[in-house]
Amino acid sequence: MDFLPADLTAYAETHTSPESTLLQQLNRNTRAQVMAPRMLSGHLQGRLLSMIAHMIRPRRILEIGTYTGYSALCLAEGLTDDGLLITLEQNEELEDFARSYWQQSPLGAKIDLRIGSAADIIPALDETFDLVFIDADKRNNQLYYELIFDKLRPGGFILADNVLWSGKVVAPVKTNDTDTKTVLAFNQLVQNDPRVENILLPIRDGIMLIRKR
Repeated sequence: MDFLPADLTAYAETHTSPESTLLQQLNRNTRAQVMAPRMLSGHLQGRLLSMIAHMIRPRRILEIGTYTGYSALCLAEGLTDDGLLITLEQNEELEDFARSYWQQSPLGAKIDLRIGSAADIIPALDETFDLVFIDADKRNNQLYYELIFDKLRPGGFILADNVLWSGKVVAPVKTNDTDTKTVLAFNQLVQNDPRVENILLPIRDGIMLIRKR
């Protein structure tokens, strides 16, 4: 996921507002205790999510893919006073870990975790969202995009993570590399969608920032 030289990445992080103490603990303990810690948003990306949420001031956020709850806390920082973040996670084994950190934050009361398949949950959501963060299984990115599109207000934003896929999007695609093909197809779908404006940000593993017209 790290495309910049390590010293440039370190320089960027030292010139980025620091994580809170709680986020630092969550970051550290995720890396120490949970499988696949590379899925964590982390310091730089987390501050970007927080900054975007503060800029938008969303009343409703949908997050697809909770993992250990780090990105949910970052996004929740920008919610309106009456705001709510609904986060969807299929792996029920991560629930207690995430909740243990949310409970230490006043933002925890604004986070609504739903356990189950996002493809099943999203159609039943009776909400209009200002911001959606897609950060789950990449093979279903296109499905999630289409499911949430009509639930996103005009002028609302979608963030899709891992759109550079560790640089594989510009490497020769192996015949059996389904994940890379799926990411390439999703990026092209967004690029060709007349309903949106988009910019691919080469931050960490790539974030597609999308605005619904």
